[in-house]
Amino acid sequence: MIEIKNVSKSYKRGQKVIDNMNLTVNDGEILGFLGPNGAGKTTVIKMMTGILEIDDGDILIDGESIQKDSYKAKKNIGLVPDSPDMFLGLKGIEYLNFIGDIYKVDKEERTRIIQDLAKKFDMQDALLQKIESYSHGMRQKIVIMGVLLHNPKNWILDEPITGLDPKAIYDLKIIMKEHASKSNVVFFSTHILEVAENLCDRVAIINKGKILFVGTLEQLQKRMKEESSLEELFMEIVNDD
Repeated sequence: MIEIKNVSKSYKRGQKVIDNMNLTVNDGEILGFLGPNGAGKTTVIKMMTGILEIDDGDILIDGESIQKDSYKAKKNIGLVPDSPDMFLGLKGIEYLNFIGDIYKVDKEERTRIIQDLAKKFDMQDALLQKIESYSHGMRQKIVIMGVLLHNPKNWILDEPITGLDPKAIYDLKIIMKEHASKSNVVFFSTHILEVAENLCDRVAIINKGKILFVGTLEQLQKRMKEESSLEELFMEIVNDD
């Protein structure tokens, strides 16, 4: 479970980019985190994972405060950031072993998982190449593989399907569903509203640092009194804000 409690964040001149946000992501669900560019989605994700400090409030990861004991909280997080351009000087297999060492994944089990993931994402030949030589989609795949390698309870994915080919997108969606079905959390930021509509159990819509709506598509349709798609309802609720 992820609990965002009365969280605020300002960057300069006291202007709040996140304003007293409250949001709970329950075990066993995929929650889509939606909003226009500049709405505050990545800022929230960076606070959830301890990359940015929280000005006010707190975020709990399975009951552990990301502020008071970030080590314990981070052990239960797997992050796919908005940019996969990291550790470019390492080979793919070196990066995965680095992640495995950090999270103390048994070496025999690690080898099996890496082989399975490399086959699933068609990355067998790429593992011995440096990440700097990868395409954007391949870099995205290796970061996703790193998260799946240690199988944390709470997945936090910031635009994870950007740059992926159709097969990889399909495989990732299946993996996300399987992860949530085991009473785990998938927190999923995306601009592709059709994917969110078909994949997520609930959505949270954010704009200008505030949550405008949290619930199912059916609840959003009821609130807006329209039997429209998520894309149409999203545009209406954001434009009305």
